Amino acid sequence: MDFSISEEQAMLVDSVAKFIDNDYDFETRQKIAASDAGFSADLWRTYAELGWTAVPFSEEDGGLGGGPVELMLMMEQFGRGLVVEPFLANIVLAGGVMRRLATADQKKKWLDPLIAGELHAALAFAEPQGRFDIANIATTARPDGQDYLLNGKKTLVLNGGAAELLVIPARTDGGQKDHSGITLFAIRGDAPGVTRNSFKMVDGHQGAEVSLTDVRVDGASILGEVGQGYETLHAVIGEATLAVSAEAVGIIRAMQDKTVEYVKNRVQFGVPIGSFQALQHRLVDTLMACEQSYSLLLWAAMTNAAGSDEAEKAISAIKYQIGTAAVHVAREAVQLHGGMGVTWELDIAHFFKRITSIELLFGNADYHLDRYAGLS
Repeated sequence: MDFSISEEQAMLVDSVAKFIDNDYDFETRQKIAASDAGFSADLWRTYAELGWTAVPFSEEDGGLGGGPVELMLMMEQFGRGLVVEPFLANIVLAGGVMRRLATADQKKKWLDPLIAGELHAALAFAEPQGRFDIANIATTARPDGQDYLLNGKKTLVLNGGAAELLVIPARTDGGQKDHSGITLFAIRGDAPGVTRNSFKMVDGHQGAEVSLTDVRVDGASILGEVGQGYETLHAVIGEATLAVSAEAVGIIRAMQDKTVEYVKNRVQFGVPIGSFQALQHRLVDTLMACEQSYSLLLWAAMTNAAGSDEAEKAISAIKYQIGTAAVHVAREAVQLHGGMGVTWELDIAHFFKRITSIELLFGNADYHLDRYAGLS
């Protein structure tokens, strides 16, 4: 099997890698994460100017026609740099829904400025009672004349505080856990009846709780067909799961490299601690976990790019690997750095925080193990 990447893909990786190395060092990242917005609006516009925000979209939509492989390559580098700009929320989640369902007029109104870096959006898919089941939706959309009235509560809405556009899955029919009867609505973040409680997550990213009280939306705000939104929501969350798994692989590779370098230079009892055989064994174990994770990531990206029947199994396999082996790599990196590994000033601690958050995003290891078994 050919694992080589094309010249265009190599240029994309090189573009992101050079940006991380030259313009996004750890100190810069910390200042950005500590700001009120939690990300840099100037850098977000730079991402758009460099074409990164256009990668997953078709050329007909003004994008670059990229797919799962290009997304994987970018997210690995974003993980290595601990990037806090809302690429996942804007482009993968909200953008993923719009590129699949939006009409030509809706794309002109919302997708074009999203790709241009002029609009922030968020997909509010999770609910307090959901427990990783994206079909478990209690938010309702009740017909009221030609409009709908939305009522409910969404939790852990990535980029929800900054979003000028919210994509809301709501139930227009059926039971609370039914796949049918889910409709996707696009509403203004400041629409009457929308209440947002923004917060900073442990990994430096931004989230929000969103409450909807008789939020009125018209038919022009519906994305796709009424009651037929589940399949799109399922596909978008799968793509996002692959994206954060790629980010996690980039993180653990960086943690492994930094830990190896540290034990070569940290002297204890007159010798580098990397000379201790017990630590060498632990580092070999973490290296193997990194390589296994990367191999599963390649499988997931390629099966999804090919539209294979194995695609969903591959996504659950890599997410399980992230929740077990990758978390193990992160824990070992913290331990081998000693007390320094949990300090605010050292990047290892922040890599670990991001891995911990990713482990819970879109389903933890137990959830994806059960899902993998059910798909086998």
